[in-house]
Amino acid sequence: MELIHFIIDFLKDPLTVLQQFLAEYDKLTYALLFLVIFVETGLIIMPLLPGDSLLFAVGLLAASTGQLDIALVIPLLIGAALLGDNINYFVGSRFGHYIKSREKILFLKREYIEQTEEFYARHGGIAVILARFMPIIRTVAPFVAGAGSMRYPRYILFCIIGAAVWVSSITLLGYFLGTNEWVKANFEKVVLSIIFISVLPMIIGFIKVKFGKK
Repeated sequence: MELIHFIIDFLKDPLTVLQQFLAEYDKLTYALLFLVIFVETGLIIMPLLPGDSLLFAVGLLAASTGQLDIALVIPLLIGAALLGDNINYFVGSRFGHYIKSREKILFLKREYIEQTEEFYARHGGIAVILARFMPIIRTVAPFVAGAGSMRYPRYILFCIIGAAVWVSSITLLGYFLGTNEWVKANFEKVVLSIIFISVLPMIIGFIKVKFGKK
């Protein structure tokens, strides 16, 4: 039960939970951060972990407390994201044919894979980078890339770029704004703004498709 409460609290307020964890466990916080980013990107059944808000909180705490080393945490979390993505990709490549032979497995439909294949074919590697900044999509995209038979050398190149840009940009944003009192007092608003900007391309795409059909 304690683990469930911890996860729920973490989903609701990652900054406060991180502050408490850092105060109690100090260096073990690096392991927790690695695990969360790995699980969000590597386990397709866990797409709701707060990746963007976590990265922003990490940068904020690194700047305001000095207990997290920004030069260490950024490459660590890039590594976690890449490890998760690669496991997700190879699981997709291993079981993609099984999903394609059926209309639906859990929440994955065969048409999703076919549409994503077409999306990757149309937009190329940029699609892999853009997916990194979209909550939920970044968890599903590596699996679908593998299931859709995107060649690994092509995938991994843009995967590395996406992971580096995603982790670095949001963490450094939190780091440079971390000493701002308004930002600390309005953490939730700032994070919601980041998430809105992240999903904006998806919203625009949906509107284009809807009006295009009309």
